[in-house]
Amino acid sequence: MRAGLTALLAAEASIDIVGETEDGRAALELAKRLKPDVALLDLRMPVMDGVAATREITGRTTTRVLILTTYDTDSDIERAIEAGAMGYLLKDTTRDQLVEAIHSAARGRTVLAPRVADLLVARMRRPEPIPLTARETDVLQAVAAGLSNPEIGRFLSIAEATVKTHLLRIFAKLDVSDRTRAVVVALDRGLLPRSRSEGPR
Repeated sequence: MRAGLTALLAAEASIDIVGETEDGRAALELAKRLKPDVALLDLRMPVMDGVAATREITGRTTTRVLILTTYDTDSDIERAIEAGAMGYLLKDTTRDQLVEAIHSAARGRTVLAPRVADLLVARMRRPEPIPLTARETDVLQAVAAGLSNPEIGRFLSIAEATVKTHLLRIFAKLDVSDRTRAVVVALDRGLLPRSRSEGPR
């Protein structure tokens, strides 16, 4: 993918490619040394991922970061933008769109793929989520740990019927229909600590 992008952009007279690398840590070092106007990063990279690399590059250099990736979930987009990315494009972006996006990012303009923009607008229009109660969080953490309803009841010293009631309320608040999805959504929203609930994901 990187070789293809290099060949594609090298043919563009208005863009000079000053460096390329395969991991986020090396990208940071290149940005500090070469001081490019724009760094084109993926989200998934070895050593240091795209979000961390974006945060470091934008925090320690004047280089503007443009994300080019296949990942278009709300959480991925928000993490990249919050880290300082000037734009977020998907890998189905055409050559002309990519070239224009690079120029726009260099000028300090935000660039979003249409699907990404739609996702962000839709998220902004959603009603604020209803927070989980402390007990609902306890139940969901137990679900994330792999406990069954009877096991959760014994662990929390509540009746199994009460566990089911809490789960139904959790499903309604998170707009999901099953236990696994509830854990995934809660993790994405930061409602559960990942270190204690990474397994079911």
